Amino acid sequence: MPQNLLEQLRSYTTVVSDTGDFEAIKEFKPTDATTNPSLIAAAAQMPQYQELVDSVLKQARDEKGESASDTDVAKLAFERLAVAFGKRILEIVPGRVSTEVDARLSYDTQKTIDQARAIIKQYDEAGIGREHVLIKIASTWKGIKAAEQLEKEGIHCNLTLLFGMHQAIACAEAGVTLISPFVGRILDWYKKDTGKDYQGADDPGVQSVTRIYNYYKHFGYKTQVMGASFRNIGEITELAGSDLLTISPQLLAELEKTQGDLPRKLDPEKAKSMQIERIPMDEATFERMHAEDRMAHDKLTEGIEGFSKALVSLEGLLSKRLAELESRTPASV
Repeated sequence: MPQNLLEQLRSYTTVVSDTGDFEAIKEFKPTDATTNPSLIAAAAQMPQYQELVDSVLKQARDEKGESASDTDVAKLAFERLAVAFGKRILEIVPGRVSTEVDARLSYDTQKTIDQARAIIKQYDEAGIGREHVLIKIASTWKGIKAAEQLEKEGIHCNLTLLFGMHQAIACAEAGVTLISPFVGRILDWYKKDTGKDYQGADDPGVQSVTRIYNYYKHFGYKTQVMGASFRNIGEITELAGSDLLTISPQLLAELEKTQGDLPRKLDPEKAKSMQIERIPMDEATFERMHAEDRMAHDKLTEGIEGFSKALVSLEGLLSKRLAELESRTPASV
């Protein structure tokens, strides 16, 4: 009996669900799951999660005290909510969940470290082993340096908003656990910049992740590659063999209902035999390469701004809901 594309993909690659919706995670049974501020904001507005949101808000109010402003309580509540979703997700998936540090801290190494420690402390207190948690941090130089310190403390990191080879190399040399190169966002930039459409192996996002994967495997880096942000299943099938791929429920469903042969495209043994030049990486080299790579520069800035905006929006919703709860006015987020 022929296998669908999702079944075949699982034989090469760890499949990760890119959502905060528990029901979608249950349906597709991924190994891991990832979240980000936009996904948490979307899930927090679903009626089925109202009780969880309200519980987190009440806990945050108790922790901050009656004199704290609704805004300050909402900021704490977001951090608590992200972990609350993470804990629920870990009741479903056998592997790991990624929980993101506030994107507004992306250019502050120490504040990123402090918030990551606060997040992992909540998981520690819940009895969840650190092998089941990844702290998501934007792939700025400051973020990568934060991750380097956190990894030394046994706090595993997922470096996100990754668009360029310089970011990938810096992450590998920092010893981070996992990176999330954003395939679809790279495609978006090139389509807008050139006016061209790209398919399959010609997709610039696919080419970027392929280069990173081959570089890592050629030089024996331990950091795992998890392609993310897909626009179509063609991007996914071209990256069959990547260590992990994080995929939205919609594209998981499309893979599951599609029959056909899925050959492995990325292979560590093939990468070892390739002729690849090593690129030494330090801060000056990173910043020079980042400035020269218009796409990576634009998309990193845009991504941080987008996640920050989602946080502001969610904090506003949480603040509004808190006021409603405390005035005993029934409403929904």
